[in-house]
Amino acid sequence: MPEIDFAFLADAADAQPGQKFNVLGGGVTRIGGQAFPLTHPHLALVISMTVTSPEVGASHELGFLLLGPDGAEISRAEAQIRADGVPGGADAQVTFALDLWNLTFTSPGEYSFRVLVAGSERKRLALTLERAAGRPGSGLA
Repeated sequence: MPEIDFAFLADAADAQPGQKFNVLGGGVTRIGGQAFPLTHPHLALVISMTVTSPEVGASHELGFLLLGPDGAEISRAEAQIRADGVPGGADAQVTFALDLWNLTFTSPGEYSFRVLVAGSERKRLALTLERAAGRPGSGLA
């Protein structure tokens, strides 16, 4: 089963297969808003995983969940990822970005992104939504 090497949220990201990836505003862990529900225009979920040599060329089922502070599911996505390479060769590294457009957060609190591989949770990212006082330079995304 592929292993998640790293995952993080960013303002934007571009990841092309077999190339370096570019990130703008990586490491998003907090978002502030003056009013809720809050619709955030865009986030990118950046993920890098290792696919072992025997798994190269096979499709791998990935799932993505966003859960609210009460544990209720807010959003879900699924994808099939395949790492190309030489069978019997080296492990393959796959890095990609999932664009998340216009996510609506109903209230302040602790939200959670879950990354699943073959139905099993492999990574969890926390995202705190805060009510901002509207002051410039508050450091909130």
